[in-house]
Amino acid sequence: MTTVKPEWYVLYTAPRAEKQVLERLIKLGIECWLPLHRSPRVWSDRVKLVDMPLFSSYVFVKCKGPELYSMLTIYGVVKIIYYDGKPAVVRQSEIDSIQQFLEEASCHELCIGEEVEILCGAMKHVSGKVKRIKKTHMVLFIEQLGAMVCVNLNDVAKTKRLK
Repeated sequence: MTTVKPEWYVLYTAPRAEKQVLERLIKLGIECWLPLHRSPRVWSDRVKLVDMPLFSSYVFVKCKGPELYSMLTIYGVVKIIYYDGKPAVVRQSEIDSIQQFLEEASCHELCIGEEVEILCGAMKHVSGKVKRIKKTHMVLFIEQLGAMVCVNLNDVAKTKRLK
């Protein structure tokens, strides 16, 4: 008699319900994973680094095929992701690759010479090059002004360059 081994599957959640679904799955003792990345979020009075899902509305679960359908009863789970008429199986190597990517991305700190954007204050959306980095502040060269400015480390984010 062959035993069915657990595999990774993907659940689709209600919008912005990934973390709540993850908590419910954990409480039920189901092995699951929600890849998160740190992203700056800007409010009118502050900037805060927030853990955001890497894939919006997706949670990975590791279970045996027959157990998968019972997860549709969990509040916040909308559907199971299918591929070619069957629940999509994610290989362990793919999960490992995503985890490695997130580890490498989280270790990459700002460096001198990098382009950053100011996220709040009077110079919101202005970008500049990092000239010096201190404990809580950095010095930027703003090319448009031909000036150096000092900004809080939490008030900047790397600019995304399109290649």
